Amino acid sequence: MNLPPNSIIACGPVIIEEIKNKKQILLNKHKKSESHPNPKWQFCGGKMEDFDQSLEETAKREVKEEMGINIKIEKLIDIYLDKKEDGGVAILVHYLAKRIGEVKPDEDIEEWNWFPLDKLPENRQPNVDYIINKIKK
Repeated sequence: MNLPPNSIIACGPVIIEEIKNKKQILLNKHKKSESHPNPKWQFCGGKMEDFDQSLEETAKREVKEEMGINIKIEKLIDIYLDKKEDGGVAILVHYLAKRIGEVKPDEDIEEWNWFPLDKLPENRQPNVDYIINKIKK
């Protein structure tokens, strides 16, 4: 398979915890920038920058950079394919993961929060709904 130019592979952990007797998911929203012109609620994570790193290592690096936490990857949930506005494809690899440490977001993160699985915020990336539905099955 030949990928179009501007395609990326991105990895992100999906962190779910029992909070106030409800399963809640960690989402964040970046500050508006050139790389995030229209920020939406999303899972932690980001694109693979170094192909010497595994997908799992990329997910761990990205969540450490964005949220200041370590994670333990438990399992692959699914892969989501998304067409990018520039004609490329985003291949998004999602892992179920456990949080290790307290959240200390990077300055690039405008907002973050725990959301009940049945009460997600508006203005979220489409892969959030796709992955939540996979988890609920």
